[in-house]
Amino acid sequence: MKIPAFKLEEFWKKYEFIAPYLLCCSDAETWTLQELLKLADPDSKKLWNSLALGYTESPGHPLLREEIAQLYTSVKADDVITFAGAEEGIYCTMRVLLEPGDHVIVIAPCYPSLATLPEVCGGEVSTIQLKPENQWHLDVDAVKTAFRSNTKLLILNYPHNPTGALLEKRALEQLIELARNHGAYIFCDEVYRYLEVDAAKRLPSIADAYERGIALNVMTKSFGLAGLRIGWIATREANFLQEVGSYKLYTSICNSAPSEILAIMALRAKEQILQRSRDICLHNLKILDACMTRHQKRLSWIRPQSGTMAVVKLELPIPIDTFAKGLVRTTGILIMPGSVFDLPGNYFRIGFGKKNMPDILEKFEAYLQQVTYLM
Repeated sequence: MKIPAFKLEEFWKKYEFIAPYLLCCSDAETWTLQELLKLADPDSKKLWNSLALGYTESPGHPLLREEIAQLYTSVKADDVITFAGAEEGIYCTMRVLLEPGDHVIVIAPCYPSLATLPEVCGGEVSTIQLKPENQWHLDVDAVKTAFRSNTKLLILNYPHNPTGALLEKRALEQLIELARNHGAYIFCDEVYRYLEVDAAKRLPSIADAYERGIALNVMTKSFGLAGLRIGWIATREANFLQEVGSYKLYTSICNSAPSEILAIMALRAKEQILQRSRDICLHNLKILDACMTRHQKRLSWIRPQSGTMAVVKLELPIPIDTFAKGLVRTTGILIMPGSVFDLPGNYFRIGFGKKNMPDILEKFEAYLQQVTYLM
């Protein structure tokens, strides 16, 4: 099967570097190289200063994998493999796990490749759609009904992109029980972990909670280090890990040497890095609260419980794609229409992980008022 167009990334390719005001970013505030180097401990600074720019170990630098393993409770360094970003991890996983005829259950909306790649691999895909009328909560009974005798994989995406919804502990336990009873894997995109609004609601990683759990994470989102292009998979499934490591030899083979050392620095300073991301998101979320109150006849939402993004509904009688095009053309402000991630209705994605969000939001509100007055 031919790989379909990657609508979300095509959207970014078109607008990301020409639109002056990005109001739909999915990552937390970016760190500069100088800022990161200031956080480096003596050992990682020594690694940086003596770095040779040769090939790196395909699974990832041993010290990097050790630092990643410390993010989990049941995962060791040998249970981790790194990739050139999260997407490579998704791609390699789907290629290794799935064969034609395998049944896959996907929770949507989601990062598009989580839904498209299983089909490309010949899988039979059942989609469970999160619904605003259900506060974006997952209907576990619908997932249970979707399971078949040949269900190979359940794909989760929590903390949820793009709604910011969280999975309740009991729901996670039920999903694990379902997967275990069917001998299925659970793949969970966890790239917004650590940005829960209420940290007490943070669930265990699927790699810790389930013996056939495969957890995906990356330095991009919560850590604010997209330019490193360092992602990883953590799992206790040794056979799968061996196979996915072999498949990586057909893709990137190995990571960038400087990126690996910088990722080690960041992970050793993770408390400070993650706290900054949380502080910015929580501050901006309060500003968004006030905005939504001011414009409750124009905008509505289900307040996100995590992450750097929210899904907002435009309540004006204007198609969201038309509104978004007019907004970027007139003001240079970019929002992401729901059609980009296959969410029906008049919805759009707004990001609140960046320091400049309040200034851009002020310009957005002015345009929103202007459009309303002209109607």
